[in-house]
Amino acid sequence: MLMFLQEHPLIIGAVLMLLDLSLWHCLDATQPVLRICSRMVLFVAFSWVLMAAGISPLQPPLWPDDAILNLAATVLGIAWWLFAARTLTVVLGNGLTSREGHTARLLHDVMGAGVFLIAIVGAAAYVLQLPVKGLLATSGAMAIIVGLALQSTLSDVFSGIVLNTTKPYDLDDWISIDGIEGKVVEIDWRSTHLLTDLGSMAVVPNSLAAKTKILNFSRPGNVHGVVVIIAIPSHVRPRRAMDALEKALQGTRALLPGFKPKVSVKSSHLEYNEYELKGFIESISHKTEVRNLMFDLAHRHLEAAGVTWLSEPAVQAWSRPRRLLEDVRVFRSLSMEDRDRLADHMTAVDYQADQVILAFEEIADCLMLISTGVISASIHDGERFIEAGRLGPGEVMGEEGILAQGRSRAEFRSLTSGRLFRIEKAILGSQLEHHSDLQLALDNLQHQREEIRESVVAKKTPHIKRSGLLGWLQKKRLPSA
Repeated sequence: MLMFLQEHPLIIGAVLMLLDLSLWHCLDATQPVLRICSRMVLFVAFSWVLMAAGISPLQPPLWPDDAILNLAATVLGIAWWLFAARTLTVVLGNGLTSREGHTARLLHDVMGAGVFLIAIVGAAAYVLQLPVKGLLATSGAMAIIVGLALQSTLSDVFSGIVLNTTKPYDLDDWISIDGIEGKVVEIDWRSTHLLTDLGSMAVVPNSLAAKTKILNFSRPGNVHGVVVIIAIPSHVRPRRAMDALEKALQGTRALLPGFKPKVSVKSSHLEYNEYELKGFIESISHKTEVRNLMFDLAHRHLEAAGVTWLSEPAVQAWSRPRRLLEDVRVFRSLSMEDRDRLADHMTAVDYQADQVILAFEEIADCLMLISTGVISASIHDGERFIEAGRLGPGEVMGEEGILAQGRSRAEFRSLTSGRLFRIEKAILGSQLEHHSDLQLALDNLQHQREEIRESVVAKKTPHIKRSGLLGWLQKKRLPSA
């Protein structure tokens, strides 16, 4: 056996290296311990073959007169250094902390490059007997020249190592880097790849990410901030505007109740003031929907508080009941004259916070239009009341009693003080007789609310709508105005 090793060490060494490569590719990547153990066993066997053949990787070949044996010893000595570098890289790389779905590639590659560089220098010094000091001096000068030429790229590489070590973000995190917002889909040597909400891919250099401000919207994972900025004419008293905006936040049921939403003055200008509405939600996927809902509610509550922007003179001359009828989609089928006459017969009713506006199973004798304030609609599931939604300016209550003397399937309780307008059933009855579209709109509203009631009782989460409960009507058979 020893004679065979001494005569054919190159063949046996090549067989062992091919066996190592075959096992590495055949073994499943989900079994890293088995792969590492097999590589270490083969490396030990390879080292034993060299020693049995009288070959040492720490000294030059001992057969200068035999060209073939000398070449075999040189090749095996160099192969031992490379085999050792590969084994050490695999062992150390397995101990690195991995990202979710992303091994620590940057650190692993840099470490591997360093280990292989040491192996190459060792093979050159011990096996080939090359002047390593001169080689290192020459390579050092070349490294300086290459480093100056690749200064920007090297900055990205080392910044990537820092980011990989400190981990300010992981794969699948939603972040913002220097104002560029998106989902992290890849982190490589040079850059971080972000998938934006527009579907485009933003490639941010790691050097920029290491120097600029990074916002990670995925940490902590259960709370995400939502901010809306509203510009309001400067002649409007701030307290009046803030009261309306606070009601808008109270009407946004998607905001987490454990984190109190806030309204603050962001900036002041000659013609307008900017107000910031801030709240928190549980899922970042609903961020856009909640922001749109907050903006819509803010506009409705501001308009209900008398805050107006530039509009047509005819609209400015309308009374609050008339403007309310214009905003409610249920009455879009009525003509302008019918809405004018209906507005003259609307009666204002003020209510306080925590007041039952329409009790559960009560038969409403009128249709109620919310002018100001926030009202909570709660469903009774047989044991207790569960909040199903919140109503604000421009939404209606009592359609069950108007259509068929039906009892209310929900309890409507005020969360804030406010005002509503009553349209008596006797007055609305004539409109229902002559306008089938109005009756159809109210019927659609009733059926949509019944679907929401059933989903709440079944413990299903209702989908967020742009304009509250009346938004249900947008996807139904409503005629256009």
